[in-house]
Amino acid sequence: MGETVKITTPDGEFSAYVARPAAARAPAMVVIQEIFGVNKIMRDIADAYAADGYLAICPDLFWRLEPGVDITDQSEAEWKKAFELFNAFDVDLGVRDIAATIAQIRADPGCAGRAGAVGFCLGGLLAFLTATRTDIDASVGYYGVGIERRLAEADKLAAPLLLHIAENDQFVPKEAQALILAALKNHPHVDIYTYPGRDHAFARKGGEHYDAADAVTANARTLAFFQKALA
Repeated sequence: MGETVKITTPDGEFSAYVARPAAARAPAMVVIQEIFGVNKIMRDIADAYAADGYLAICPDLFWRLEPGVDITDQSEAEWKKAFELFNAFDVDLGVRDIAATIAQIRADPGCAGRAGAVGFCLGGLLAFLTATRTDIDASVGYYGVGIERRLAEADKLAAPLLLHIAENDQFVPKEAQALILAALKNHPHVDIYTYPGRDHAFARKGGEHYDAADAVTANARTLAFFQKALA
């Protein structure tokens, strides 16, 4: 069972869900939300990272628009609200809030010092930008939307980054994927895996495009990546 903490910024205060591992001190893991807020899926992911030995924290990045968003992908009304939030979201402020989250979790007595970030969908883009704009030690993005428009920032990458790309992603068309691969596949700090036949959010349990086998594969690759990068 997790806990809720408050993170203070010059612009105000927002909440974050924290899941603690059994160890007294552990590497931190910032779990970056999809467009549905800090919902059960995100809390479960944070809990899973805690079970794997990480001090996990999932910040409420929609707080400037509407604090406490907790919706699912199971109804048309929720999808409508999710896209309204996505379209209104300020990515640059979101990365600043992630930086504040990193600073706070690193200062937690339970943090061993190093920190990773893992994001999904909108969070996949934010994980990429977290890698380019913050002092995070390693980042992973699952099916990030809009990375192709931010590729110039790859010049600032100094820490390991892993990207999972669904080859049939309806929100990341083939042209966008080609741009990402061309720009990043030979970058010394970047690893990329593509998943043939998979659509957006193939790792979201209960989602329309969930694929258990590829979700297990992607998650195993992610854990191996973090075990090496955050050792």
